[in-house]
Amino acid sequence: MPLPFHLVTLTHATWGQALTCARSLGPGALPELRLDLFPEADPGDLVRALGGRCLVTCRRQSEGGRWPDEDEAGRLAYLLRAVAAGPTWVDLEWDLPVPPELQAARPGVGLLRSVHVAPGVFDLDQRLAALPEGDAFKWVGWAGRLGDNGRLRPALAWARNQGVALSAFLMGPKGLPSRAMQGAWGGAFTYAAPDDGPAAAPGQLPLATLRAWRCAQLGQSHGLCGVIGDPVLHSRGPAFHNPRFQKAFKNLVYLPLVCGDADEAAEALEALGILGLSITAPLKLTLPRALGQEGPLNTLWRRSLGEPWQGANTDAEALGQALSQLEPGPVLLLGGGGVGRTSRAVLEAAGRPVLQASRQAPVAPGVVTAFAPVGVMQATSLGMKPEDPPPFPELLEAALPSARWAMEWIYKEDTAFAAWARQAGLELVSGAALFDAQAEAQSRRFLTDCAGASRQPTADS
Repeated sequence: MPLPFHLVTLTHATWGQALTCARSLGPGALPELRLDLFPEADPGDLVRALGGRCLVTCRRQSEGGRWPDEDEAGRLAYLLRAVAAGPTWVDLEWDLPVPPELQAARPGVGLLRSVHVAPGVFDLDQRLAALPEGDAFKWVGWAGRLGDNGRLRPALAWARNQGVALSAFLMGPKGLPSRAMQGAWGGAFTYAAPDDGPAAAPGQLPLATLRAWRCAQLGQSHGLCGVIGDPVLHSRGPAFHNPRFQKAFKNLVYLPLVCGDADEAAEALEALGILGLSITAPLKLTLPRALGQEGPLNTLWRRSLGEPWQGANTDAEALGQALSQLEPGPVLLLGGGGVGRTSRAVLEAAGRPVLQASRQAPVAPGVVTAFAPVGVMQATSLGMKPEDPPPFPELLEAALPSARWAMEWIYKEDTAFAAWARQAGLELVSGAALFDAQAEAQSRRFLTDCAGASRQPTADS
């Protein structure tokens, strides 16, 4: 039985939960039975409960598992007891000889050879030059920099061209592109977390996320877009853009790209072949500058690799649209970063007097009272975390007598600032509304000007 594209690690707290999950996966995903997560159970019973349809693994502690490294003989004996029950696949470490019991079970049991290398080690090419006996191969490293993902692309393309079933990816938050782009780059399969259980390794994505991004359908013609910054794993961008790309039958995929350093980000744009980019904190000023553009910008795109970048600030476009619907008058602007700078420029261009307050440039409450703002704009990072307080509460209090509306950039609905505005009875432009407006402007540019070829709809579109 060939490996399906999705292998789902059963990480549940109880076997009952794991079994329920395994039975719900459908034919497009194969459960990975990690024996080290269920050490008290009879391994043959676990395999038989799954009807043999599973990949059996018993992972050492040194490779992210729970089986003690010093009990190697016990680990292999436990694994072979599962093999005797007839799983469809078994995972055996790359450098180990194939035990006679496993050899006797082949070819009825597929053999996956795997290796997890230490951070800083990148020996994939050497290992592919001397493949051990096996039917499929898995190499796992660590992403120290976002651009490290690009180092996998030549090896994965070689494996695809040679008919070698290989999965090569990087762990950690910065390794996410290698998991999601596995099929596009030539990989034969990738690993997913169960939708109702924890991830088995840093950076592992839920099965529902990989399916929503249609990672199994990505091919060589798919171009990569994404949102870059730190943090970005919470971003609504993938949920906004990917359905639009799919509806337009555009061969693009949009991913979160974790990076907070402009030079590292600029390197990754080329290493990963990125065509479209949403930029968030802390890169809205520094990344455009590293690419020779004037910031702050939140959007970059290009037709193809090697062509010059085009840039825009769709935050400014969205803000201008929102302001045109609000009562005119002076505005209290809270925050002095890239978003604050963009907000001030748009407000001043609209002819609205601005009083800006930040930690670097504090303002006294009496000054706010005398300024009598009609609007209050929240452009700080407070609100990203559930426990964050409202920004500058003494200034918010001073603004209340004159304020008629409020606006913020944080697109969570339950921020302390939003609660303050609702309690005060102010007209509120939420961060979600601003996000949708600026993301729509980004999407139009990506769909029109990025090179991911349009395609005709198919049965699985």
